[in-house]
Amino acid sequence: QVQLVESGGGLVQAGGSLRLSCAASGRTFSSYIMGWFRQAPGKEREFVAGWGWRGGSAYYADSVKGRFTISKDNAKNTVYLQMNSLKPEDTAVYYCGAHLGGRNVYSVNSYDYWGQGTQVTVSS
Repeated sequence: QVQLVESGGGLVQAGGSLRLSCAASGRTFSSYIMGWFRQAPGKEREFVAGWGWRGGSAYYADSVKGRFTISKDNAKNTVYLQMNSLKPEDTAVYYCGAHLGGRNVYSVNSYDYWGQGTQVTVSS
């Protein structure tokens, strides 16, 4: 089992940047495939970024391509989401999730473990 804790959210003006962190504890971090999702009020949780089931290539939602970058530091058991050129429509609670691989990276149902989320608010 793995425990996930997100941090780094906040209030930022449009065009600004934030870096979210997801710290993992528990079983071997490198065994898990990690991803970022977000959920805006009244909407379903949606995929933002993550690695494929082999853990190689990174995948991004079309709405964030070229602006967001997912990365990880295995030594720190931490996954990051660098968010640049933020827009008001990026406002949401951001969650990191983890699974052991062999599943659809884009599907919220693929992930077995979730953090508590961190709020990102982008003002216009």
